Amino acid sequence: MLLLTRRALGLILLTALLLALGTLESLFVYVALVYLGLVVVMLFADRALTPDSTAFHLAREHDARLSLGANNRVAVHIENRGARAVRAIARDEYPPEFRADRVWLAAPAPNSRDKNFSLAPRVPVTLTYHVRPPRRGDYVFGDINLRWTGVLGLIQRQARFPTRAPVKVYPNLLDIRKYELQARKGQLQEIGLRQMRMLGSGTEFERLREYQLDDEFRKIDWKATARRAKPVTREFETEKSQTIMSLLDTGRLMRPPVADPDNPSGQGLAKLDYAVNAVLMLSYVAALRGDRVGMLTFADAVNQYLAPRAGRGQFYRMLATLYAVDTEPVESDYVRAFAYLGAKHKKRSLVVIFSDIATGIAADTLVKQIAPMSPRHLVLLVAIGDPTVLQIARQIPRDSVGVYERAVAEQLVDERALILEKLRQRGILTLDVSANQLTVAVVNKYLELKARGRI
Repeated sequence: MLLLTRRALGLILLTALLLALGTLESLFVYVALVYLGLVVVMLFADRALTPDSTAFHLAREHDARLSLGANNRVAVHIENRGARAVRAIARDEYPPEFRADRVWLAAPAPNSRDKNFSLAPRVPVTLTYHVRPPRRGDYVFGDINLRWTGVLGLIQRQARFPTRAPVKVYPNLLDIRKYELQARKGQLQEIGLRQMRMLGSGTEFERLREYQLDDEFRKIDWKATARRAKPVTREFETEKSQTIMSLLDTGRLMRPPVADPDNPSGQGLAKLDYAVNAVLMLSYVAALRGDRVGMLTFADAVNQYLAPRAGRGQFYRMLATLYAVDTEPVESDYVRAFAYLGAKHKKRSLVVIFSDIATGIAADTLVKQIAPMSPRHLVLLVAIGDPTVLQIARQIPRDSVGVYERAVAEQLVDERALILEKLRQRGILTLDVSANQLTVAVVNKYLELKARGRI
């Protein structure tokens, strides 16, 4: 596609001014014709000098698996293989369901209104933006559009480069990578995780620390001692492998979306999506610590069951299973789920139930059915709350509608607290946490129970 720039249109409109002057002096008519011919020659010259679409190479780069509800980096690489530099602007066709932080891909100077960037010959340019997928599943990136200005600044050329490619959106894997990075640095507290260790005479390396008088000589790390010029001791963690079973409710209570604090104007993720991310992070951390992890998903029937296993392979099996899990508009059958777990898995475990608390008969059923599991297993019920309800319950009403909303929200909060108290009286551990704080709270609870030897 060939377009004229504002500069070209201004030069052409100047011809009209010369023709208008020709009404006063006929000489200006000939000047206008010569001038117009010169402008046309310049337009053709600009077209000849400006590289066409074959001179550009464009490619898109992103993770093979995008993470749900996270800002995923997408990079567009552009290279001008022509002989002359041009100014350009690009636009990527990301899936329409995604939210992106940029529409036009450009690299302007700060506080500049110029969206164009320079494409020098044989100098690759990388433009980045971030997309936030709203749901798990399969999506498709479209083509990349590039528009570049002619060498003389009189024309613009535009082309679509075929870069259509499918992409899969998985549960949030960026949190896993962030955990790995902070764990290597010993800075897990920066992502909200508490440092809880069971230190002893095990064989799993935990950390290095300064030598103390009662340390055994065989635990001295001589290489670290030489580097620091003072005695350094290796500290080990006591091995104790347990079994962690995650029970994931996929019924109607897990369907409502929760407001996203990072994007108040857009629809947030469903409670199930937050729970899926928490299950994966919990399983990953537990697997790194040598525990066996398993999973069961249920609604009105048991949908998937993975027997507990150790190792990273189990984490990837869980990831593949949770990739396509979705909510169902039915009431969850806790009786059937707990009975299935009891028949399949009899060894004592930490059973973490990810659900929400309803009122009425459903709540009474949950309380009655979950209590018998306590003598055999250590049961932790994770009740996923909506921070919006708590905010409404605490807000100062400004009108009659606000008074009504606060009264209803307070009633829901009180009923929720009453049900959780009944569960605690029956020996069931509970964790009432907002959806946006779910992952960190669950992992911290697991680390706390493991450090205390409760599992």
